[in-house]
Amino acid sequence: MYSFLYHCRLYYRQFKPESLVFNAQLQDFSQRVDYICGLQTGSKLSSKEAYHQIHILWKHLKMTRKQLSTH
Repeated sequence: MYSFLYHCRLYYRQFKPESLVFNAQLQDFSQRVDYICGLQTGSKLSSKEAYHQIHILWKHLKMTRKQLSTH
């Protein structure tokens, strides 16, 4: 059941721990945006709230990338 909800794409790049972590964060971001968009489409969230939540997720993803690139 969880593999259907939380599918994971294969990683094809050269293995580096920070790249793998960022890839996982990017997949999580993508999945959360999909859910938020679904909630907004289903009238469970306003457009403004959906935008706000996606904006927060984007800031978090950017911060993660910045932290990983400094190591």
